Amino acid sequence: MVRREFSFPSADGKTAVHAAEWVPETPVRGVVLLSHGVSEYILRYEPLAEALTARGFAAAGHDHLGHGGSVVPGAPRLYFGPRGSWDTVVRDLYARRRLIGQRFPGVPVFLLGHSMGSFLARTYLIRYPGTVSGAILMGTGQLSPAMLSAGRAVTAGEIRRLGETAASPVVDRLAFAAYNKRFAPNRTGFDWLSRSREDVDRYVQDPLCGGSPTAGLFREMLSGMDFIARPRNLRGMNLDTPVCFLSGAMDPVGGCGRGVARAFRAFRRAGVRDVTMKLYPGARHELLHEECRGEVCGDILQWLEEHLPKEDI
Repeated sequence: MVRREFSFPSADGKTAVHAAEWVPETPVRGVVLLSHGVSEYILRYEPLAEALTARGFAAAGHDHLGHGGSVVPGAPRLYFGPRGSWDTVVRDLYARRRLIGQRFPGVPVFLLGHSMGSFLARTYLIRYPGTVSGAILMGTGQLSPAMLSAGRAVTAGEIRRLGETAASPVVDRLAFAAYNKRFAPNRTGFDWLSRSREDVDRYVQDPLCGGSPTAGLFREMLSGMDFIARPRNLRGMNLDTPVCFLSGAMDPVGGCGRGVARAFRAFRRAGVRDVTMKLYPGARHELLHEECRGEVCGDILQWLEEHLPKEDI
């Protein structure tokens, strides 16, 4: 496996987006475009990239705006930009997809999104239908319309009070602190991520992980979650693009399975012809940093193999 890092210009017109790719030393059978979650960065996915390249798949991705190496000097961390910047981040995802096409012409490309990255991936499927051969959505969910509306109202109030580039303790408490409550008594503020103490500690100790997202980022994410929940928008996807939902059965982001099932049913109602779902008993949010990570990687690889064009198997 060979790792290469580089940068490309963001659709925001000012940020150099940090990107990475992992390429097998054998012919590339397919490429997996990775879309990471909030408060993390793309190089955390190297263990998955190792598993993918061992089976002939290249892995590619980048740090979303405000994350990892995609932060303009002096700019706030964990901030996408002004109102509408959710779509800027989705455009960056499409730009990365186009770069993959130039690098690996004619090779099938799959999209894998985790957590916030899954919401971005779901937006991508609507905005750019038919541009990937399939999608794996991990650690995703779907809030009820009432919860979305309440979250957006609280976030708007905090932006008026603090500004959009500041972190809001109120919004942070309603989101991440609420996730952690289910696992009280808590050892850390991130017990909701995984049952593995070692993996949680690695996250806590990583300077590029954690921290409180800005109120502006929460505004954009809630706007994106509202967009992907609307049935009319879902019908704009390519209904022939296969989709796989993977989640921990104890993942609070997915409502411990309920929100995942809600999203799964919405895809089926929209007419997606090949959509599957699997919940991992006892697992929390970060499936790739959970006790069952081996099973998860095996399931990802099996699904990719099953959805390669027949002549590539």
